Amino acid sequence: MRLIDLYYLVKPVIPHGIRLKLRGHIASRRRRRCGNVWPVCESAAQRPEWWSGWPEKRAFAFTLTHDVEGRKGMERCQTLATLEMDLGFRSSFNFVPEGEYDTPASLRSFLAENGFEVGVHDLHHDGTLYRSKAEFSAAAIRINEHLQRWQAVGFRSAFMFHNLEWLKELNVLYDASTFDTDPFEPQSDGANTIFPFWVGRSDGSGFVELPYTLPQDSTLFLVLGEKTNDIWKRKLDWVAQQGGLALVNVHPDYTAFGERAGRTEFPVRLYEEFLTYVSSQFGADAWHALPREVARFVSESLFPAHCPRQTTNALVEERP
Repeated sequence: MRLIDLYYLVKPVIPHGIRLKLRGHIASRRRRRCGNVWPVCESAAQRPEWWSGWPEKRAFAFTLTHDVEGRKGMERCQTLATLEMDLGFRSSFNFVPEGEYDTPASLRSFLAENGFEVGVHDLHHDGTLYRSKAEFSAAAIRINEHLQRWQAVGFRSAFMFHNLEWLKELNVLYDASTFDTDPFEPQSDGANTIFPFWVGRSDGSGFVELPYTLPQDSTLFLVLGEKTNDIWKRKLDWVAQQGGLALVNVHPDYTAFGERAGRTEFPVRLYEEFLTYVSSQFGADAWHALPREVARFVSESLFPAHCPRQTTNALVEERP
C-alpha cells in the first residue's frame, strides 16, 4: 500500500485540528525552500503559442470556484452566494455527489436561477478516486451519471489529485483538478501555467483544463496561518499583469460568517475584502467568468479547427 493511501485510510479518525497542525508544520518548513516557485512561479506566465487574448480584449480572466466538502459547507452555500451577488460576482459550487451530505435540488435550483454554476466534486471525497485504474473507471461511470443528472459540465477531484489521462473517461467540458504551482498539495506536480489548456483524446474530442492560480483558502489561512489576504492580492496582481486566468478555490466549509472563526475556519471578511479589491482595482479590465464560460471560450474560440463543440453532456444556459 502506498503511503498516501495509508494516510487517507486513517484520516477519518484523526481530528481535523490535529491534521492541520501536522500539515502546517510540514508546510512551514517547505515554504522556506519554495520561495522561488510559490506563490509566484515566473515560468508559468509563458503564453501558449495559440493564445490570442480574452473576450472583448479584457486584460485577464477572474473565476471563482467553491468546493463543498461536508454538510456544514453545504448549509453555508446560499449565504456565500448571496454575499457574492451583493458584490456583483457569480461563482461555481462543486458538490460531492456521494459524500456525507445530499445536495438539495432546491439549492441547485437557487444557484442556477441566480446565474451560478454547479459542478461535481469527486465521488466520495475520501482520497480513493485514483487508487487504481479499475477503481477510477468504475467511479467514472457514477460520476458521469451525476454530471448528467445535474446538467453539470465541470469536475474537480478531492485533494487536487489528478491524472489527466484517466480523466478523459469523464464527460466534461472542463476539469479543474490542477494548479499552476502549489508545493503544499499532497500531489504537488503543478501544471506550470496560468492559462487554460486542452487535454485531447485520441478521437479528437477532449476537455479544457482550468488550473487554479491563486492559493486555496485552506492552504493560505488554515495551513500556513496567514492573517491577511495580501498573498491573494499579490498573486492576483501578477496574474493580471501577465494576462492569465486568476482562478481561486474557496471552501464554504472553512468560511466563518459569525463574529468569531473557529480553529478550522477563517473570517469571511478576508474573502469579502478580496472581492472588493478585485472590483476597485481592476474594474472592467477583468473578465468575470464562470468556469464553464472560460472552458467554452477556449474550446470553441481558440481551437475551432481541432476542438469540436462539446456534445457528450448537456450544457446549461449562460448566466445573465
